[in-house]
Amino acid sequence: MHAVLLARTPIARRVVSQSVRCLASKPPPPPKVPAMEPQRPPPPAPAPSPSLPSLDFAPSTEEEMRRERTGARSSKDSLSSIERRRRFMARGAMLVAVIGAGVETWYMGRDWEADELKAKKLRIEDAPSTRWGRTKERFTSMFDFFTEPLWPELLPPPLPGQMQKPYTLLVSVDDLLVTSTWDRQHGWRTAKRPGVDYFLAYLSQFYEIVIFTTQYHYTATPIIEKLDPYQFYISYRLFRDATRSINGQPIKDLTYLNRDLSKVILLDAHPEHISAQPENAVVIPKWTGEVRDKGLIAMIPFLESIAIYKPQDVRPILEAYHGQDIPIEYAKKEAEATRKHIEEWENNRRGFSTSSFTLSNLFGGPGQPQNTSPVPPTYLEQKRREAQLQYQEEQSYIHANKDNFDRLIKEDQEAMAKEMSGTFWGVAEAFLRGGPPKKEGEGAQPKAGKGSEVSVPVTDGKTSP
Repeated sequence: MHAVLLARTPIARRVVSQSVRCLASKPPPPPKVPAMEPQRPPPPAPAPSPSLPSLDFAPSTEEEMRRERTGARSSKDSLSSIERRRRFMARGAMLVAVIGAGVETWYMGRDWEADELKAKKLRIEDAPSTRWGRTKERFTSMFDFFTEPLWPELLPPPLPGQMQKPYTLLVSVDDLLVTSTWDRQHGWRTAKRPGVDYFLAYLSQFYEIVIFTTQYHYTATPIIEKLDPYQFYISYRLFRDATRSINGQPIKDLTYLNRDLSKVILLDAHPEHISAQPENAVVIPKWTGEVRDKGLIAMIPFLESIAIYKPQDVRPILEAYHGQDIPIEYAKKEAEATRKHIEEWENNRRGFSTSSFTLSNLFGGPGQPQNTSPVPPTYLEQKRREAQLQYQEEQSYIHANKDNFDRLIKEDQEAMAKEMSGTFWGVAEAFLRGGPPKKEGEGAQPKAGKGSEVSVPVTDGKTSP
């Protein structure tokens, strides 16, 4: 009944008639074949007549596809107003960034200013003169934070008047003053080079001694405190953050030192660390722990002679000894100068004795006895003797007041520990101990005696047992 009602409408009758014709055009199903007989392929179905309608409404040819197009755009390729606005803003921001980069690049190529050259430690003769060179120099300086020293001036300004030593001596630590070894039984052990105490104490009369090491402060500070416990000899300390980094290698650049380079000498055991100013440096062979080593002591006569004679520029002197064994070559020159001084004194004495004329000689009286005084010391020997006496007086003073100095150091350490008790580290230490620190007499362990706490074992010329 329902099919009859649908057939009354013209559209329904057309669909029903097309379906009936399509079903009538289909071939009958193949007959069933017994299992024993081989199956034959079914005959090919006849092609549908073009006059008969098909239920496949998709066009099959390009002409039909063109004929079926209406000209409307697909929503798949269209952009909403929000997307168009975002794309427009992104392109605008990109354009502004390109224009800004171009303006900044052009501005980086401007002429040098006096304050800028001073901050970069450049002279107008050494600075790039082309626009591209100035742009490149200013662009690379943006990354100097990771490769340059932490401060533009590593040392404070020199002291006024006679308080400032005329020369500055930079001394490395690694393989020059000390050497360190490690094993499973003792861990790290540090040994002082033979004569290092005398080297620092004696030359501190002539030089402003500065420790310049490539170690970090937390590893080098305990060693330096053992070398100069009372802070009499070492004026300043420079660590890894005071070096430049070139291809990952720390370099000691003396232009950041805030000192006149004509009065600066750098002692180091690693040639790669002094590549910035080799004319100011002296490379000393590394010390590997020999007990009878004298390499450090042998450098004292050469260094004290420079401080005594006070040359205007130390760099030509260091250049004259470049590539030579300085202690041996200098000893030869000093011996030659002493020999000439003795010959000159003898010639002068002989000439004075032959040309002397007195009234007693004229009347036949006895002549004056010949001068039998010893050879007077040279200027260098005289100043050296004065420095030795001053060194002995200083050591006697330190020895006489050693207990007082140790007490002051202990009080400073206790005051620092008391200040640290209220900080984060003090709280962490109390947490690790399981409670606040106990007072003396309340079950706390007695304090160690003087000299029992040794954070870095340092011995003189040999590793500690």
